[in-house]
Amino acid sequence: MRLYDYFRSSAAYRVRIALNLKGLTAERAFVHLRKGEQRGESFLALNPQGFVPALVTDEGAILTQSMAIIEYLDELQPRPSLLPGDAAQRARLRALAQLIACDIHPLNNLRILKYLKQDLALEQAQIDGWVTHWIAEGFAALEAALGPTAGPFCVGNNPTLPDVILAPQVFSARRFNVEMKPYPTIRRIAANLDAHEAFAAAHPMSQPDTEVGN
Repeated sequence: MRLYDYFRSSAAYRVRIALNLKGLTAERAFVHLRKGEQRGESFLALNPQGFVPALVTDEGAILTQSMAIIEYLDELQPRPSLLPGDAAQRARLRALAQLIACDIHPLNNLRILKYLKQDLALEQAQIDGWVTHWIAEGFAALEAALGPTAGPFCVGNNPTLPDVILAPQVFSARRFNVEMKPYPTIRRIAANLDAHEAFAAAHPMSQPDTEVGN
């Protein structure tokens, strides 16, 4: 497999975590988002959206969208399962993951921030306020949603799909100095994720391309 990656992309970070949890390896291809390499002709031939990650499978299939890639990896290597349980529990796991991936992350990713700065000419303080507002609103909902089932991880005693999605969003929140005190459950789970080998190895600051990726 070949993973097209950027060290600080939340979506690519998710896929790195999933690969690590599954004990799978992929050749890495670095796509420098800040230099616009995702808009180059060769990469757009892989993913017309110009987003990372993209995963080329051993069979040559091109997969895009991190959630779809993660579920592919979960089917490719069923243990440990990222979507355990019955149909209702799997739906809950997906709902928690999508709360982050669909309703928090898109509002603070690079292309949105560039639009706010370059096209709408907002000041940096306004952009930072935008980011912190939407992360805080999303985390408040997530904190409440996690309450009934959170153990050491989002649901129970082992990492599952929402944990894979949560860790990159917490990293982003820390980058933007979001106040985390109102979210004790998220903070507790994040501490456990920080200490987990698969998550630590996927962390942006643990990637070999960190120096060139800033």
